[in-house]
Amino acid sequence: MTKLSLSFSSVDYDRIRSLINGMTPIEGIDLNFLPLPVEETFLRQLKYQEFDVSEMSMSSYVLTLNEPDPPFVALPVFPSRYFRHQTMFVNRNSGIERPEDLVGKTVGVPEYQITAGVWQRGMLRDEYGVSPRDMKFFSGGVEQAGRVEKIQLDLPPDIDIHAIDPGETLSDMLCDGKLDALFTAHVPSCFYTDENVERLFPDYKAVEQRYFSKTGIFPIMHVIVIKRELYEKHPWIARSLTKGFEESLQHAREDLMYRSSLKVMLPWLSDHVEETQRALGEDFWTYGLERNRHVLETFLEYSWDQGLAKRQWRPEDIFVESASADVLI
Repeated sequence: MTKLSLSFSSVDYDRIRSLINGMTPIEGIDLNFLPLPVEETFLRQLKYQEFDVSEMSMSSYVLTLNEPDPPFVALPVFPSRYFRHQTMFVNRNSGIERPEDLVGKTVGVPEYQITAGVWQRGMLRDEYGVSPRDMKFFSGGVEQAGRVEKIQLDLPPDIDIHAIDPGETLSDMLCDGKLDALFTAHVPSCFYTDENVERLFPDYKAVEQRYFSKTGIFPIMHVIVIKRELYEKHPWIARSLTKGFEESLQHAREDLMYRSSLKVMLPWLSDHVEETQRALGEDFWTYGLERNRHVLETFLEYSWDQGLAKRQWRPEDIFVESASADVLI
């Protein structure tokens, strides 16, 4: 039987590598893999729907569900997870010494809707009592001018957000004191070049471990999406893909535990893995709806509370049902 050929765009992660190198075959499917940075994949998929299957921002995917005919369906496969305390930055001249000092401050965001920002604002609300309504947001490119929201937003009037001038960047504005803080998904260049720019949480590793200990949340950043028209024509591909991603994740986990030689260039990899397991548990990176229900419910409530989602979705509403069962009977 001829296999179905599907294009797939994602970062070249360790957890998908056995799918790409053929070690993990996918039932009935041949993947044509395009390794691209997340920003390029997201833009090309959201604007042009170029790929049959792709990595996708969790927040962007949820926003597509606001449309009358949503273009994608999603699998409960999470190729990116990330604690986001470590990518919140402040100008030390702004008077921000603790999270509560963000009230009334100006905060730069690449896009209001990015998943990292949703988690950051939600965490600040729940852990420190700082609501998104307490800050004034400015959106635009962190390092390159001209970035705009990938999805048109319809935010409530109590969300105060403005686009920066076309020639400006958020990194320069934070350095110059035009912004008090910057919430982003990566480290801005000004952090390395300006002594006045520092992390909101300098001891972020300890803070993130305490956050997990309290909440049980290892934030989900991205999901895997399929073009809806393709899924409706071939509904079986959802389960086949999910099984393949699960097996590839297991291969990545086994590679982390391999000790005869170093598969990655970290001399104390064993110590780092053991430290992570002590903090997060042995099975710290999982796929599946039920195993991640609490994390998903929290994110979906944040998306709704922050004026992004037009209803408060349940996890079972946003994933393909046939791919969501943790066990096949």
